[in-house]
Amino acid sequence: MMKLLAVIFLIGCVEVHCQPSDFLSPDFHRDRRAKLREKLPANSVAVFFSNPVRNRANDVDYVYHQDPDFFYLTGYREPDALLFVFKDKQTAANGSAYDEIIFVRPRNESQEMWTGRRLGSDGVKNTLGFIQAFNNPAFKKYNLDFSKFASILFYDFEGDVRDNPADSSDLYSIIQQFKLRVNYPEKNAGTDLRRELPKNNLNMAGLDPIMSSLRGIKTPEEVSLIHKAVEISCAAQREVMKAIKPGMSEREIQGIHEFVFKKYQAEDVGYPSIVGAGHNGCILHYEDNYEPNIDGKDLILMDLGAEYRGYTADITRTIPVSGKFSTEQRQIYDLVLKAQEAAMKVCKAGTSFQDLKTVTKTVVYQGLVELGILKSATDPNSYYPHGCCHHIGLDVHDKGEYDLLKEDMVITIEPGIYIPENSKCDKRWWGIAVRIEDDYLVTKGGYEHLSSLAPRKAEEIEALMREPSALDDFVLPALKESDRPKGKN
Repeated sequence: MMKLLAVIFLIGCVEVHCQPSDFLSPDFHRDRRAKLREKLPANSVAVFFSNPVRNRANDVDYVYHQDPDFFYLTGYREPDALLFVFKDKQTAANGSAYDEIIFVRPRNESQEMWTGRRLGSDGVKNTLGFIQAFNNPAFKKYNLDFSKFASILFYDFEGDVRDNPADSSDLYSIIQQFKLRVNYPEKNAGTDLRRELPKNNLNMAGLDPIMSSLRGIKTPEEVSLIHKAVEISCAAQREVMKAIKPGMSEREIQGIHEFVFKKYQAEDVGYPSIVGAGHNGCILHYEDNYEPNIDGKDLILMDLGAEYRGYTADITRTIPVSGKFSTEQRQIYDLVLKAQEAAMKVCKAGTSFQDLKTVTKTVVYQGLVELGILKSATDPNSYYPHGCCHHIGLDVHDKGEYDLLKEDMVITIEPGIYIPENSKCDKRWWGIAVRIEDDYLVTKGGYEHLSSLAPRKAEEIEALMREPSALDDFVLPALKESDRPKGKN
């Protein structure tokens, strides 16, 4: 009886579409497929595969995350799926015309009790608005003559898809069937199919520039979701500024950020959280977050972004653990802020990404000379080793064109200065790492600063850090020592 009720619940939830009300609409995804179709070359088909399931260890998998292109075009968030978007109308067996078709995981009552609800082909039709939707076993019988196309566009395979022997219609099997039907030649060592097959109708280079041109320009619906992700991330930065105390751990600070994300119903983090105190901040993508006892004399660099309905923010703030910048910390911080604001002044449609980078580099290097850290602005150094800007959206480093800024792009501006221990400068600068990263919607005449809710100016940060925190009285009981025999040292 309990099993029957559970199955009824699962079926019912699929039929009434148990999902948040602010997901992107089927119309959005349908429009994206139409825009893709407009950009496809004559007599072509674009082929997209869902992301594979990634194994964490033994019988435990990582939480599934859909391929961003696949989600962008379909809204489908399950594995083992395949999408075709045709430039021209195709004729179905019953004589009807279609220009897109999707194959998805079938419903499975037993599996759904273990791993969650599935849409199946009917759910995809009803929820996502596809007309031609089939369960993926049907792909074996899908009679499509691939040789008639002048170009079959798809991303080349990376060889990271596991075979599930118990499922003859999993993603691995779908890919193998596709390879066989398009005469895909398996790569030999050192072979790049994108270069080796110029006369073949398999095109593994043409899809990315098309998808980049589409995804780089955000629609109002996308901007709304990005804005929500950014707002949540700003709220987390503010709460941490109030809550942080010397002696906390990096992981505890990470936990406060991510608790706020979840409190606002963000599904996930947009990328592994970076929380680096002191010299750890000099590691650009520091993800260990292991430091158990943060020194009150240190700065802490916090680069975190909430993922909301698939879209991610990307915000970095660097603050003094004690609540007060030292003289040297303040000088470096203000220099980074000056570089960011210089880039903001020229941030508008028509400015190049390179211009933004050049502006920030010029300010940083000249400032380091004035502080005596560099002898000249042309001295070789690694104090500012990364780029200035990137797109954000469905990926934290989202697809987009990196030439000129265009209206409705959403980008970051993130200058930084990192002075590791043993650098070729006075010791008083060692261990100082500052990055300030904000998110911006590019407009015709300038920008909209999406992440302004998180303080950037040093005096504003210090003022907020003096405010009480809702977590001040949140004290957990001490853990008891284990009674297990301890190993020898």
